[in-house]
Amino acid sequence: MRSSSYPAMPARALRTVTALALAAGLAAVAPAASAETAAPAQDEARSAGTAPALAAKPYMGWSSWSMQSSKYPGLNPDGDYSYLTEANVLKQADALAAKLKKYGYEYVNIDAGWWRDKDWTPQFDRYARQKADPERFPRGMKAVADHIHAKGLKAGIYLPVGLEKEAYNDGKSPIRNAEGCTTADIVHSDLRTTNGWDSAYKIDFSRPCAQKYIDSQAQMFADWGYDFLKLDGVGPGSFKSGDQYDNVADVAAWQKAIAATGRPIHLEVSWSLDIGHAEDWKKYSNGWRIDTDVECYCNTLVSWENSVDDRFNDTPAWTRHAGPGGWNDLDSLNVGNGTMDGLSKAERQTYATLWAIAKSPLYTGDDLTRLDSYGLSLLTNREVIAVNQGAAPPARPVTPSDPQQVWAAKNPDGTYTVALFNLADAPAAVSADWATLGFTGKAGVRDLWNHENLGTHKNRITQALPGHGSRLFTITPRGGRLGWTGIEAEAPANTLAGNASVVDCPACSGGRKVGNLYQGGKLTFGNIVVPKAGTYQVKVSYISGDARSVNVSANGAGATSHLFPSTGDWGTVSTVHVPVTLKAGANTLTFDSGSGYAPDIDRIDVPTTS
Repeated sequence: MRSSSYPAMPARALRTVTALALAAGLAAVAPAASAETAAPAQDEARSAGTAPALAAKPYMGWSSWSMQSSKYPGLNPDGDYSYLTEANVLKQADALAAKLKKYGYEYVNIDAGWWRDKDWTPQFDRYARQKADPERFPRGMKAVADHIHAKGLKAGIYLPVGLEKEAYNDGKSPIRNAEGCTTADIVHSDLRTTNGWDSAYKIDFSRPCAQKYIDSQAQMFADWGYDFLKLDGVGPGSFKSGDQYDNVADVAAWQKAIAATGRPIHLEVSWSLDIGHAEDWKKYSNGWRIDTDVECYCNTLVSWENSVDDRFNDTPAWTRHAGPGGWNDLDSLNVGNGTMDGLSKAERQTYATLWAIAKSPLYTGDDLTRLDSYGLSLLTNREVIAVNQGAAPPARPVTPSDPQQVWAAKNPDGTYTVALFNLADAPAAVSADWATLGFTGKAGVRDLWNHENLGTHKNRITQALPGHGSRLFTITPRGGRLGWTGIEAEAPANTLAGNASVVDCPACSGGRKVGNLYQGGKLTFGNIVVPKAGTYQVKVSYISGDARSVNVSANGAGATSHLFPSTGDWGTVSTVHVPVTLKAGANTLTFDSGSGYAPDIDRIDVPTTS
């Protein structure tokens, strides 16, 4: 990025930081020519009294950042990030209305740069608020929002958190509707910087004028008619930590300011946010970016290795935090343009499958005027969209985070949404065992991507998948509930070795767990009795603040290493199912840390049938 606002940094750091913040910039706040001339928002169909609850479902729409950030030939002919113009935004809005609106896509989100020229020099009004660059948006931001609304869509806008350095103006700029307040009265006296790029001064919300500044920005966006605001570079997160980068007070101030406008504005915060503050993001916003940018900042929009594949490891820790009112944001879904996307067909489907089952907002950064037939089919598959927009919770892994994975969620009608993933480069078979869903026997299987009933399958379904491939099913149980035998990790019949020890655990089923499984620490469950020999899907309850591997073996035989996904912290229990071959009668089952660090173990549950 060529920017006088954002400091120079290594290419990859700049790429990630800029993309995230800018991509995060999709918001419900459309820019306008000036705050003084903007008319109050009067969207008749969007009155605060009758509007539906914000973020009742993951939002759907389009964002400008993916194309802004790409080096794909022709996208940014006038220099980096030059794609963002009024003409291009309205072209995408028209295409969204024509092709995707009827499937639920409704937000048109303008990302970073709407107040900066093509050399990244910013524009501000006399009250230190961002003002539309006249070359990018010659009619101003209100006119853009009006056009979007005329299509029956919603308009979004973007800001970085904090007071941008160029807006400070030696502390002399007045704050609108705040008599006696200037920019000197809203920041810390030492002008400490904040946000993911250190491009702004940290606002001091202990000073009365500070909230007034945020109020004036929120009112400007409401007057322009924006429905969505992406607040970017927020910490803790955005690769920053410490008091200087703690922007929880900023997010709270924005929530308060938006409420005071009387206009429903969805507030999305970004990026790579600290899961330790999940309750703050849930309290003050409608969505939160859990990861770095999905864009590759290369000659395509994304690449598999850049960060699409990272989401499989990073999402599980956040799953329990998503629900009506606030959702885990996995970033743009760029699967519609074929070659420009930078992915194979299998990768495009897998990308879309994870976003759907994780109940991430579904917003694409593709060129909607050039969707290929396959991409359009992915973006408009009503059965897959229903998974994302339905009442079921987000899916989570029911197997370890190994190259072959199964994710599942139970639906309100008793069916299950089940996704199979082969994240390896080579083809592989992937099986979903009904035991991981809690039942045994027969089940009906429907393929959601292909709109095809696959008949009845007994105990499991196995599919041959290409490298980076996936399948998505609805499973309808027709068998019986599965019985389990539970064994606590701290049970007397078990043995510990190395550093392993029994410790208190309020969240655990027996109030205790086995921890300190590192560098040779082992836990062996004894006297696991099963009626017949076979492969059993053993359910492991565990705690792990980060993703950790453990070697699992039965009866002293060869061990298999499994990566257990993070539970988000060291006080939350989650489960995965591990396939273990057992003999009829008594068995032992060992969890060995090897030379690394393994998760803490709460208990295991062994199914009564294989």
